[in-house]
This record gives sequence, structure tokens and C-alpha cells, in this order.
Amino acid sequence: MEATAKRFRKRNAILHCLRSTDVHPSAEWVYEQLKAEHSDISLATVYRNLARFKERGEIITVGTVHGTERFDGNTKPHVHFICTACGSVLDLHQIAVPEELTKSVSGIGQVNSCHLTFTGICNECINKEETA
Repeated sequence: MEATAKRFRKRNAILHCLRSTDVHPSAEWVYEQLKAEHSDISLATVYRNLARFKERGEIITVGTVHGTERFDGNTKPHVHFICTACGSVLDLHQIAVPEELTKSVSGIGQVNSCHLTFTGICNECINKEETA
């Protein structure tokens, strides 16, 4: 019984960690955040639970950034910007996901989600280049 309680405690901690940040973390980042409080957590446990949450639609994946999969605890439709220089992932809440996109494919089948992501170089990286 105690092993089950520990497993759910870790699972809940992983999900809470994801939902309480907007940095769009990697599995490794989540692990680093939790290992001090949950000394018996493993990186494999984090990966396994992230896969489970993703499969259930409790989190989404933003994509692979600099070779590392990044996650988002906010599953509501929203737009992302990924900086190809520093790898930061930003939410662009001021831009709505265009309904026309969903409507334009409605004849093909049922649309469950739409993710819009811009890639480029963020202002911080542009400013660093200009001052260098």
C-alpha cells in the first residue's frame, strides 16, 4: 500500500511541476526540480509518467528543441514561439489559434487539437548579438 502511495505522490508531483511553470521543461528539468524533495525519484520515472500524461491528454509536447523533447502543462489551444538560438519556448497568448484552420480541415475528420508554433530568434538573443 505504501509503495502505491509513493508512486502516486511522485506522479502528482511531476504533473504539478509541469502545470506550475511556463518554461516548457524537458524531462531532465522536471527531474532536477523534484529530486531534492523526492530523493527516490528516478529520471526513468519522470519519462514514464510524462509519456502517460501525454497519452491521456493531460500535457502536450511542444516538440523537440535542440534535441530535447519539451512539454507544456497547459493543454488549452495556444501559440508558441521557439528560439532557434537559445532554445527558449514562449507562450504567445496574445495570438489566438485561428478558427479558420480547424474549420478548413473539418471535412477530413474530427479535429482534436491544433498547435501553432513560430520559430526564429528571440529579442534577447538578437540584442546579445548586437551588443557583442
